Amino acid sequence: MNSGDFKTIEINTDLLILGGGMAACGAAYEAAFWAKKKNMKVTVVDKAAMERSGAVAMGLSAINLYLGLRNRKNTVRDYVNYVKNDLMGITRDDLVANIARHVDSSVHLFEKWGLPIWKDNKGNYINEGRWQIMIHGESYKNIVAEAAKKALKELGNNGEYLERVFITEPIVVDNKCIGAAGFSIREKKVYIFKAKAVLDAMGGAVHVFRPRSVGEGLGRSWYPPFNSGSSAYFAIKAGAEMTCQEVRFVPVRFKDAYGPVGAWFLLFKSKATNALGEDYMKKNASELKKWAPYGTSNPVPANLRNYLMMMELEKGNGPIYMKTNEAIKDLVGKITDIKEAEKKMKELESEAWGDFLDMTVSQALLWASNNIEPEKQQSEIAACEPYFISSHSGASGAWVSGPEDLSPDEYHWGNENMTTVKGLFAAGDASGASSHKFSSGSFTEGRIAAKSAIAFCINNTSSGNVDKDKILELKKSILQPIDIFSRYKDYTNDKDVNPHFIKPKMFMFRLQKIMDEYAGGTGTGFKTSEALLEKALEFLQFMHEDSAKLAASDLHELMRCWENVHRLWQAEAHIRSVLFREETRWPGYYFRTDFPEIKKDWKCFANCRWNNETGKWEMMKKEIIELT
Repeated sequence: MNSGDFKTIEINTDLLILGGGMAACGAAYEAAFWAKKKNMKVTVVDKAAMERSGAVAMGLSAINLYLGLRNRKNTVRDYVNYVKNDLMGITRDDLVANIARHVDSSVHLFEKWGLPIWKDNKGNYINEGRWQIMIHGESYKNIVAEAAKKALKELGNNGEYLERVFITEPIVVDNKCIGAAGFSIREKKVYIFKAKAVLDAMGGAVHVFRPRSVGEGLGRSWYPPFNSGSSAYFAIKAGAEMTCQEVRFVPVRFKDAYGPVGAWFLLFKSKATNALGEDYMKKNASELKKWAPYGTSNPVPANLRNYLMMMELEKGNGPIYMKTNEAIKDLVGKITDIKEAEKKMKELESEAWGDFLDMTVSQALLWASNNIEPEKQQSEIAACEPYFISSHSGASGAWVSGPEDLSPDEYHWGNENMTTVKGLFAAGDASGASSHKFSSGSFTEGRIAAKSAIAFCINNTSSGNVDKDKILELKKSILQPIDIFSRYKDYTNDKDVNPHFIKPKMFMFRLQKIMDEYAGGTGTGFKTSEALLEKALEFLQFMHEDSAKLAASDLHELMRCWENVHRLWQAEAHIRSVLFREETRWPGYYFRTDFPEIKKDWKCFANCRWNNETGKWEMMKKEIIELT
């Protein structure tokens, strides 16, 4: 393969939407509605195929964000307070409230499009927890993707969707994002997109840290393994201010297959214990007082629940078990009629297996291969490796402008969800400090950002100019791994071992080893310190140098090369932010041994920005302004 064989395709559009997950689908659906009124073009570019792209790719068994406003079940304020408490006080109230006040309408759209939502005899949605409603969601993403594609199709020539195109770089002129560059992972084509506005919705980051699943399980993760930090990289390289890059998420899941535990905790009322059968939440309850007011709240923040579990493992009281068998027996035991009890037992068994068949088939397969029947025996749970997401219980992403009617002046500088770079918008895992969006909230934020971006396009009619020299420079950079492999592949007998280049898998392993051992991964019990973080930065500098020697033998490896470049930048933003925040605010996600306590003067946002003119990182504190 030779870079000279690649064609250059230039595409002009009004709004360029990058991604294919829930946020991108919401953006496409909403953008098409407003673009049609103004005869504007919307182009969606996805690394994968929209039907199975993003975090909902395998399906879901619940929608985790639904307020039930029409039934007055909850209020927007209730949800803002819940999110703020779970993130130990570090939340943009305005962004969370903006999503919460609109999210129910998105859920109603899903049902209208054919998503089966569980209902009781009165026709009300069945809640799994206060904010969660149960669904039969194995085809959830297909249903939403179909609606998004249909909306684009109704634009005629003004609606464009390209799949299997990997975006590598933003195109920025005078602090305005005017497009993006990338390549096809199926054909020898380099793409240059020119736009009036760009919406970044390319997901979070997985496999930055060494995963628990190795060897034959390599690639298995809780969050989709194809999320490689492209959202963060794109925004960082564009010069956008980032926030909460230190807030990684460490979910507790059924061990090795990463099956979700939510239904077992919330729907089946199951308990988790140490190997001695002790309820570690009750046993270690006194520890929560050290993290007041968050630790003494109800519910206890996710990171603190993790932390109490990790305390047991450090004492040697593992493994940790989910009492799946006792939960089902307890639910059935309340029924006195034998036939009714038998019927209920079969129903609960079906729901238990269905929970995973809906969304994590590998968990059902692992249980079966280990002869585990959840209704008869307990199953092991464990903390996963860290992930970077803003749609779940993490918060890392771009610092975006909030809604004019809710946001204080410090949080509002332009169109909703626009980053600090003019014309660059962010939604889903790409936007920070607005956690607990989940699938419905990400879709909703995509809608909010797209409507705002279309308004921006109306008032900013120029898409900017990308000269031929810039295009040639971008093309050369994108295809450099192809040229390096072609030039040096015959130097050694083994194509994967060569002094002139490094292959993407080896590069990824090296990054994961650094992050695991120095930045608080599973191998160190999620502990780190200034000395360890400084050493990690030293090693990352070597990796930046070596990234110029990444080599690809084909288009798939070219994608893997760029995925790891994106992961590398996400890793550095994380390390610098953890180093900057001199406290431990999220034990259970990470623990700084040199600053082991929470501090009042760090109840603020830790923001960062890579200055694309100087090539230097800038770190800054931003005040938390709560909604009154």
